[in-house]
Amino acid sequence: MTRVLIIGGGLGGLCLAQGLRRAGVSCAVYERDHKLDARLQGYRINIEATGSDALQACLPPALWRIVVATAGDPGPGLGVFDHHLRRLAHIGSEDRTADGEHAVSRLTLRRLLLAGLDDLVHLGKEFTHYEQHDDGTVTAHFADGSSATGDLLVGADGSRSRVRRQLLPNARTVDTQAIGVGGKVPLTPQTSAWLPPTLLAGKNMMLPDQGFLFTAVFRRRQTVSEAVEQVADDLRTLGVDPEILLAEAADYDYLMWAYVAHRDSVPPDVTTMSSDTLRNVVADRARTWHPDLYRLVGAAAPNSVSAFTFSAAAPLQPWPAGPVTLLGDAVHHMPPVGGLGGNAALHDAALLCQVLSGGRPSESALADYQRQMLSHGFAAVSESMRNVRVAVQGRPARSAVRAFFRTCGALPPLQRAVLGS
Repeated sequence: MTRVLIIGGGLGGLCLAQGLRRAGVSCAVYERDHKLDARLQGYRINIEATGSDALQACLPPALWRIVVATAGDPGPGLGVFDHHLRRLAHIGSEDRTADGEHAVSRLTLRRLLLAGLDDLVHLGKEFTHYEQHDDGTVTAHFADGSSATGDLLVGADGSRSRVRRQLLPNARTVDTQAIGVGGKVPLTPQTSAWLPPTLLAGKNMMLPDQGFLFTAVFRRRQTVSEAVEQVADDLRTLGVDPEILLAEAADYDYLMWAYVAHRDSVPPDVTTMSSDTLRNVVADRARTWHPDLYRLVGAAAPNSVSAFTFSAAAPLQPWPAGPVTLLGDAVHHMPPVGGLGGNAALHDAALLCQVLSGGRPSESALADYQRQMLSHGFAAVSESMRNVRVAVQGRPARSAVRAFFRTCGALPPLQRAVLGS
C-alpha cells in the first residue's frame, strides 16, 4: 500500500489528506505548528467552481455540506468603481453568483478540513530535509530528531517551502513591488445602516490615483446553529461532535477591505506598524475618496488591520517525477489578489488524490500530475500578477485603465465581450 507523507497542514495539504483517507490510501500530515489553532486567522476566501469541485471530490459528503451551509454568497461578479464610487464597469454576471462559488471563512474551512483527521495530523513537526533511498522510498526528517518514511513525500509547506528548496534549488521568486493592508468591518445593524448597498452586495474594486481598494462581504447564508441542525447526524456518524466543531470555528460576519499599492508609496516600516497605525496610513490616502470609503477604512475593528507583502513564484518547467512532489503555494505561490492561490492549492490536492487513489502511482502518472499542476497553477499566478500590476502602475497608466473600464461600462456589448458581463 502506498504511504504518503504530507508536509504542511494548510488548505491544500489537509484537502489531500481528506481525499486520501476517503480513498483508503495511507497518509500522514506533518505540521510545524504545535497547536491546531495556531494560525486560525485571516480573511474570507472565495471558493470558485474549481475549488468547490476539489472539495467535493476529497471531503466526506457531510463535511462538504457543512462547508456550504456555513459559507456566504460572495455576490455576482466584481464591480469596478473610481474612488468617488462612480461605477465604471462590472466583471462577470450581474444577475447571480456563479455556480459553485462560495464565500468561506478561512477559519471555519481549516477547522472543517481538520475534522476527523486527529490520528493523521502530527503537530510540532518542523520539517528539515528529506532523504531518498535505493528502494524508492523517502524519509522526512524533523527538527525534533524524529523521522517518517513513505513512498511519496508531498511538499505542501507554503511559499517558503523547505521541500521545494531541496527538490528545486534553482526555483526563483518574482519581485511584485506590491504591498497590501487589509482590515475587517463587522457587519452590525449600525454599520449596515450607512454602508453603501454596492459594498454590501459582493465584491468590488475601487481605482484611486494610486493603488486600488478591494472590498468583499462575508455574511453567512445561515447561522452556525442552523448549520449544525442541518448536518448534525451525518457528522456524528463520522465521529465528529458538530457543536464543538462549529463553536470552535465561530466567526463574525464582516466586510473586508484591502488596499494594495506599490511598496515605495507607503512607509518603509509598514509591515511592523500596529493595527491602528496601519489603519491611519490607509485613512490618510482615503481622505479625498468618497466619504463612505473613508469611513469604511476608519471603521475597521480594533486589531483587525494588518499588512502583508506580496511574492510570486517564477514559472517552472516540469521536473523528473520521483518520490517527492509539490502542491499549492509550495510550488506556485502568488499574491493574495482575487483568492486564486487557495483555489489552486485545492485543485492540486484533488488532482494528486486522483492519481494516488489507484494504488502506487507510476512515474508517468506523477509526471502527468506535475505537468497539469504547473499549467493550472502558473496560469493562476499570471492572472494574479496582472491584478497586482494594476495596483503598482503610475498615474498615466491608471488614467488609461479607468478610461478602459469606463468605455466597457458605457458599451454593454463591449463589456460582455471583454469582461464577460
